[in-house]
Amino acid sequence: MKKIILKIDGMSCSACSNGLEKYLNKQKGINSASVNLVMANALIEFDENILNQKKIEGFVKEAGFKSLGIYNNEIEEKNNKGEKLKFIIFGVLAVILLYISMGHMMGLPIIDILNMHKNPIIYTIVLFILTTAFLMYGFDIIKNGIKNLFHRAPNMDTLVMIGVLSSYIYSIYGMIMVCSGKHTYVESLYFESAAIVIFFIKLGRYVDGISKDKTKEAIKKLVQITPNSAIIKVEGKEKEVTIDEIKKGDIVISHAGDKIAVDGEIVEGKAHLDETFITGESKPISKSIGNKVIAGSINYDGYLEYKAEKIGKESTISEIVRLVVEATNTKAPIAKIADRVSGYFVPIVIILAILTFIIYLILGFTFNEAINTFVTILVVACPCALGLATPLAIVVSEGICASNGILVKKSEILENAEKINTIVFDKTGTLTYGNLKIANIFNYSDLEDREIIKLVGSIEAKSTHPISKAFVNYLKENKIETLQIEDFKSISGYGITGKIDREELVLGNAKILNLFEVENNHLEDERKLAETGNSIIYVIKEKSIIAIIGVNDIVRENAKSVIEKLNKNKIETIMLTGDNNETATIIAKSIGISNIISNVLPSEKAEVIKKLKAENKRVMMCGDGINDSPALANADIGVSVNSGTDIAMDSSDVILMKDDLNKILDLINISRKTIRNIKQNLFWAFFYNSLMIPISMGLLRPIGISINPMIAGFTMILSSFTVILNALRLKYIKLERGE
Repeated sequence: MKKIILKIDGMSCSACSNGLEKYLNKQKGINSASVNLVMANALIEFDENILNQKKIEGFVKEAGFKSLGIYNNEIEEKNNKGEKLKFIIFGVLAVILLYISMGHMMGLPIIDILNMHKNPIIYTIVLFILTTAFLMYGFDIIKNGIKNLFHRAPNMDTLVMIGVLSSYIYSIYGMIMVCSGKHTYVESLYFESAAIVIFFIKLGRYVDGISKDKTKEAIKKLVQITPNSAIIKVEGKEKEVTIDEIKKGDIVISHAGDKIAVDGEIVEGKAHLDETFITGESKPISKSIGNKVIAGSINYDGYLEYKAEKIGKESTISEIVRLVVEATNTKAPIAKIADRVSGYFVPIVIILAILTFIIYLILGFTFNEAINTFVTILVVACPCALGLATPLAIVVSEGICASNGILVKKSEILENAEKINTIVFDKTGTLTYGNLKIANIFNYSDLEDREIIKLVGSIEAKSTHPISKAFVNYLKENKIETLQIEDFKSISGYGITGKIDREELVLGNAKILNLFEVENNHLEDERKLAETGNSIIYVIKEKSIIAIIGVNDIVRENAKSVIEKLNKNKIETIMLTGDNNETATIIAKSIGISNIISNVLPSEKAEVIKKLKAENKRVMMCGDGINDSPALANADIGVSVNSGTDIAMDSSDVILMKDDLNKILDLINISRKTIRNIKQNLFWAFFYNSLMIPISMGLLRPIGISINPMIAGFTMILSSFTVILNALRLKYIKLERGE
């Protein structure tokens, strides 16, 4: 299966995006399609053996829309100058049209040549010309409305098209009557209604376009933080090149004040780097030889030389943008409800309008009154606000998450995070820093402690387990060279083995003793290490324990406060670890976790998550290692920290770009406020239609309340504007952690 994101032109409401999405999902070869109204694109997963981009773009065209090609992550600023000029011109024409057609009703002076009673023919023809110009201005609306009607996917454009053309065609009939001498028909013209409705729709879309662009600011900032050029080292000399000219392996130079051009590893120098845009961390981070640098970071105070490792689409920034864009193309369950409602809403409105038109004629109203009411219903019911209610809030929140170092892969996470009532934490590397150090050693062999650690460290250097770092760092700090290892094996959940000079060493936890049938005669020493919070490594040679090594970790400084806030919010916290119960209990108690599940294998971690979910708990799993991947994948929400392995990140739903557990509180907080905002938007959208449709049908005429098509167009804009402003309020979310 292959994924592509296409830029789509011609969508104006949720009925559009929902109709296109349904049409694409029906096509053979398309596994899944998700259409995003706000981002104006479609994420499509398809079988490349059956389909290609050209065929998929053909499906988009068949559905009544236009593909503008592959969506470019390098989002460009939309040029609104041409659209703005048109809007100003037609704004002036709208005022002239209203003055000519309605000025006499307000007692305004009208020149004789345009007076409807003195020169009805000229008056009528002028209105016809001006209105025709407006129909040309809104030709895209008319065209899309007709296309979607033929494709049996009526949308907002369909409602406008039917209403506007009905007014326009009936007015042309009136114009013909006026020109043939029946001047009384001058009172039955609705040219201005058709023109002003088009103008208001265009006004609404112009405002929507500006507002939608604002919701993409976080993504744009991410794209724009990398510099356009950089300096590389060529044969000992500095050479300025564009970003596109940098190749993997090039040595890039960064002076104080420069931005890091590409992802890489420092080979020379030391400096403090600002990684705010990537991690959300406001404090500069000290970096030196061997440390990684991320494109877009700012070099505060030093000289650096770094080797280019990830360029172009492989860079961290490109990956972040890709994840954010894909996330905005997934639909939260609450959004799907609005989509389904919109799918039924438009046909129902058309039926209501037709029935009202017929009933008006049966009740003896004039044809003019019936057609006026028909058009008003169609215009006032346009589901713009309904279409914007959810996707706009989701896109804004995705941007907030990204700018705070929280990468959410699916928008449904923003809905589900607030429902979480149980959070399961891995211990090493999650609740602790994972910066393990050798704390103590009980040596039962003839070798010196240093020699034992050299043997163990040489084998541990082949492992990816966090504990191996303690030994590798010890060897580096003490400038001890590793030995040649043969037949290295990793036994998941137990430990590792390897041969040195053809002699096998077995390293691992207590479970490995049973696996290799080794008797433990050192329980007292084991107890001493466990009581002080050590992870215990058994060193086995020839079926005998030759040493027990205690490795200790440092608890994250904010772990205790985060656990306290989660407990305060009645969210259950659980520590899930492969470590022994004594060590796990010491750490858990120090940070306020009372529920501990220890001595578990990787496969058992996943089973624990499944069991918790079977108890109807909403479970979030937070981890960082390969051992956590099955559990991350099985949790309702899997969260991995940036220091984690690639497989852990692939298994997770959320990536924390900085190893800060407070980001979990931020995610829950953003989720709560996003869902609250969406519910408010949906309320106002439904409230508007529930109120305005009966009024437009004339049900409140007996008490003197009624509207015409022009007022309907204006109120439709107000409803959309209310939803837009409410959604944009999310940009000012205060991350009040623990609330």
